[in-house]
Amino acid sequence: MKRITTHNLTDLGQLAQQSPRLRMNSNLHTDLADPIQRLAIAMEPDTLIMPHRHQQTWEVLTALKGRFTVLLFDDAGTVIERAELGEDSSVLEIPTGGWHAVLSRDAGAVIFEVKHGPYAPIADADIADWGKGRNAAELNAWYAVAQVGERLA
Repeated sequence: MKRITTHNLTDLGQLAQQSPRLRMNSNLHTDLADPIQRLAIAMEPDTLIMPHRHQQTWEVLTALKGRFTVLLFDDAGTVIERAELGEDSSVLEIPTGGWHAVLSRDAGAVIFEVKHGPYAPIADADIADWGKGRNAAELNAWYAVAQVGERLA
């Protein structure tokens, strides 16, 4: 039996705080070729999650510790949905090919992600053009306040 304990979540959060990317993951799947990827990701509030999509899979997210803002966008970068995972939502599914971004709201926060594998780095074409060239501070500040119908200026 594989488990993620509260102690594991705390340790993972501490590792994320020490990581240059301010993120750290712990995989339940045994290798990157697994057809279903299952992982806990500790994300600090200042980590950079570029707006992106996964053209080959849906993605299921749930907050294990802390809160996360999850935004869905149309092709032009307009917010079409906003959820506060760990507050108003417990589990959500991002549709296949859906542009999205995630903002960690709390230090030590950990999100759990399930999606089809095998693992592949996000291709440049799957990072939204309107987000490229922007830094974490700029994107995260906007993610924190962006509402449905708004676009990044």
